[in-house]
Amino acid sequence: MNFAPLPSVDVAVVPSDGFVLDVREDDEWAAGHVEGALHIPMSDFVSRFGELTEAVEDGRRVHVMCRVGGRSAQVTQYLVQQGLDAVNIDGGMLAWDGAGRPMVTDNGNPAFVL
Repeated sequence: MNFAPLPSVDVAVVPSDGFVLDVREDDEWAAGHVEGALHIPMSDFVSRFGELTEAVEDGRRVHVMCRVGGRSAQVTQYLVQQGLDAVNIDGGMLAWDGAGRPMVTDNGNPAFVL
């Protein structure tokens, strides 16, 4: 079988208004996340898939994020198979934080990567 390489992008090229899907678990999300991201933990992903398709029905690209890129790679592969324009964010939240990209929390505490 021949698998196409997984589409992925560096954190530096994710547009500031780009659509980010965060597939980390709730405790990771609470520690710090990209403002405006859609949070659907990988463990809930299949049951909540409709939330994502509704959010991107305009056909925009989905930038998939986890902590380092493993879980998001699996989700990206699934989304591509479903015909969505999805890319994995290389290095995940650790790379995002390392690049100095902004992060927020829902409770106002300083954001960090768990």
